[in-house]
Amino acid sequence: MRGAGRARRLAEACASMRPGFISAPDSTRNREPMLESDEQPSPPAATDATDTPPIVLVGLMGAGKSAVGRRLARVLGRPFRDADDAIVEAAGMSIPEIFERYGEPAFRELERRVVAALLEERGTVIALGGGAFIDPQTRALVRSRAISIWIEADLEILVERTARKPGSRPLLARGEPRDVLRRLMEARYPIYAEADFRVKTGNGPVDEVVAQILRILEERRSAR
Repeated sequence: MRGAGRARRLAEACASMRPGFISAPDSTRNREPMLESDEQPSPPAATDATDTPPIVLVGLMGAGKSAVGRRLARVLGRPFRDADDAIVEAAGMSIPEIFERYGEPAFRELERRVVAALLEERGTVIALGGGAFIDPQTRALVRSRAISIWIEADLEILVERTARKPGSRPLLARGEPRDVLRRLMEARYPIYAEADFRVKTGNGPVDEVVAQILRILEERRSAR
């Protein structure tokens, strides 16, 4: 019972949070390092970011959502929000610690609340954790409030990138990382495909992915 009470309190930790509760964009950490080119992509025509929906990046761990999101936000002049960092700040502990102490269900409930709070803020770029978009409630909320973009990566890319920080991915501790990632791809890729748009990432610089997203945003703006 004590464990259940702790998990419940953890899930309620961010119930009163509002936009702006997380740190400034430059203070967040880069979870999936990617190369950056010297030439910065050109942003689309200027718009009032506060009057535009959030841009939400989804995809599996290791896809580069944080690296791409941070760079995209810089090019667009928007605030960057990392959902996993927001969860850590709300809980006061790391994600592996949340999994170990309270279990995945409590983490997912907290994640759901954090993402809902982040989506209340207009004009941001948000990187979601790999499992966030899998939740039907969160997915519906993203669909109604944001522009969603799936960053797709092949298995070899994901294996290489996630291996750079061993121990930081609780789900990968459940078996051989390559096998776990393969199973997650099979289960989650059809759901990520429900995002509004899709871009492909590989071994190239992060700016290549950012450029793809900028083209998508410009085409979307021109079509309206």
